[in-house]
Amino acid sequence: MSVIELAVDGMTCASCANRIERKLNKIDGVTATVNYATEKARVEYTDGVTPDQLLATVEDAGYTAHLPASPDQPGAPIEADPTASLRQRLLISVALTVPVIAMAMIPALQFTNWQWLSLTLAAPVVFWGAWPFHRAAWSNMRHGTATMDTLVSMGTLAALGWSVYALFWGTAGTPGMTHPFEFTIGRTDGSGNIYLEAAAGVTAFILAGRYFEARSKRRAGLALRALAELGAKDVAVRRDGVEQRIPVGQLSLGDEFVVRPGEKIAADGVVTEGTSAVDASMLTGESVPVDVGPGDRVAGATVNVDGRIVVRANRIGSDTQLAQMARLVEEAQNGKAEAQRLADRISGVFVPIVIALAVATLGFWIGTGGSVAAAFTAAVAVLIIACPCALGLATPTALMVGTGRGAQLGILIRGPEVLESTRRIDTIVVDKTGTVTTGTMTLLDVITADDAQPDDVLRLAGALEDSSEHPIAKAIATGARDKVGDLPAVEKFTNRQGLGVQGVVEGRAVVVGRPRLVGELPRDLADAMHGAEAQGQTVVAVGWDGQPRGLLVVADSVKPSSAEAVAHLRRLGLTPIMVTGDNEPAARTVAQQVGIDEVIAEVLPAEKVGVVKRLQAEGKAVAMVGDGVNDAAALAQADLGLAMGSGTDVAIEASDLTLVRDDLRAVPDAIRLSRKTLATIKGNLFWAFAYNVAALPLAAAGLLNPMIAGAAMALSSVFVVSNSLRLRRFAPSH
Repeated sequence: MSVIELAVDGMTCASCANRIERKLNKIDGVTATVNYATEKARVEYTDGVTPDQLLATVEDAGYTAHLPASPDQPGAPIEADPTASLRQRLLISVALTVPVIAMAMIPALQFTNWQWLSLTLAAPVVFWGAWPFHRAAWSNMRHGTATMDTLVSMGTLAALGWSVYALFWGTAGTPGMTHPFEFTIGRTDGSGNIYLEAAAGVTAFILAGRYFEARSKRRAGLALRALAELGAKDVAVRRDGVEQRIPVGQLSLGDEFVVRPGEKIAADGVVTEGTSAVDASMLTGESVPVDVGPGDRVAGATVNVDGRIVVRANRIGSDTQLAQMARLVEEAQNGKAEAQRLADRISGVFVPIVIALAVATLGFWIGTGGSVAAAFTAAVAVLIIACPCALGLATPTALMVGTGRGAQLGILIRGPEVLESTRRIDTIVVDKTGTVTTGTMTLLDVITADDAQPDDVLRLAGALEDSSEHPIAKAIATGARDKVGDLPAVEKFTNRQGLGVQGVVEGRAVVVGRPRLVGELPRDLADAMHGAEAQGQTVVAVGWDGQPRGLLVVADSVKPSSAEAVAHLRRLGLTPIMVTGDNEPAARTVAQQVGIDEVIAEVLPAEKVGVVKRLQAEGKAVAMVGDGVNDAAALAQADLGLAMGSGTDVAIEASDLTLVRDDLRAVPDAIRLSRKTLATIKGNLFWAFAYNVAALPLAAAGLLNPMIAGAAMALSSVFVVSNSLRLRRFAPSH
């Protein structure tokens, strides 16, 4: 089987993706999944199928496809903003529509022959501005389906077409014609009625909704680009005894390359020379750097902390762990069921009913002896009043107010499909490092032998560790400075790779590092060390003048707000589970502190995805909270992904909700706000249709004058906007 990825253009909703998927899967030897959010089709095919055949099949379905440029290839062109053309279409349509609506609704603006200016302004909006809707409606009609595009296209064309008829062949084009403010009902042949403001207004409102949706949807593919940016860009390779710096793309299997302190490791490989500590937290979630030496494996894109090492590359390019993580993220995004837009779901039922009612109205009036003009007036009025102006506002206004309020509270909502997920979730998986905990090492305790003072142990150790770049050393130095003030000077500082550091401080020969570096520990210190390590904490020994003097206990500390956040999540009906790459004792200790019962520890990134998939297979709707690259694939796989804003760009891009505040209490707030926003959207959709449905009988009876049509449109829009504005009163739980 070969695998190819196609970029698909022209999809307007999730049903389009389903249609393309069905077409591709009808080909023998083809297995395809189409993702509406990323606008990509992932196709596995046998030797008997060609890429050209796949492209042709997509085009037969009414869409266009091409092979996308890979963003991680050197020199790949920067993708143009696909929302730019939609933004231009929206701005021009709004500029032309505002005067059309103003003239129709405000009699004082209806100067002589105003109706002809309205036609001049409205026609480009209906034909050019609404072109994406007409094109989609035509494609839907060819495939026997109806969506919101069908309703918009039919309604706007009907309104414009009837207005043109009334202007050229009816009485609406006579100089001095006005739209008075009156709600009286009288049956007419409609030749004096124009509906240009409805045609232009609906187009502008729904274009606005599409633009905001497209802008949020575009971010779906940014996680993969962010992952590609994480790797090293160049590498110092040794060839023929000479060290030279080359682009990482030119690195070959078996090459030996040099990694200096602070540099990223260019590829997966094995250490051949030197010792150091490697910060692999982005891949494993482990908060403590890993000591490596000759024979140890290291992963590309991890950071060499404090020593010079030489690595032999054994996996490069698409075979590295980082590249595999990118594939995991992409597969999770492709496999994630996109929530159908609510408006499309309702339109699928509403559109056929409206069309049937319009046809029935036409037939009834002609059948009962009415004039053909009056029959057409009533039938067109049915289509016009059904055109969902407020429907175009229902989602974007609630989303705009909800996301605006969320931004004030440090909660960024990706798009409307995210809200659907928040309603269903019942299980929440939280990462430990950086999410429940601070993600940085902190000095927790100083334990001393009988003949030593804690302040002396801390001052001397802090002074020595202040000269080291190791994260544990930084934690000790910071803790010492906070508790004892300024640190003394150090002489003859030496880094004992993989063991610790030594030097002379205040005339004493001080060593700080692994317990074996300071000699055999007394019984009380040894017991304290074993107790701390059993809780997953890191213990550093301190000695001077050949004697062990004390222990420093360092660990990743729990955020003060985490326990309260877990309690809030339980009140929302969610079951919290901690999943981490860290060791079991450390994970259990943290979980007990915050009130989480179920812990899954020592898992790799791929296994995090597996945990989420297993929970989903058990029938659970899963939310995932994380902050690191190692969480990205699981965030994308989960029904709802929440990224802490202090985390990596990759995690943020792969998530559905981003929490700007580095506070776990933002998670329950985000879920509450999202649920409330979704409820508002549903309420808006109900009332948007209710206004239209209430006016349909008047239209079918031939009693609908333009003022009632305009008033129904205006009232439904005002209600939708005012209902959405209630979200501004949302308050956080703490």
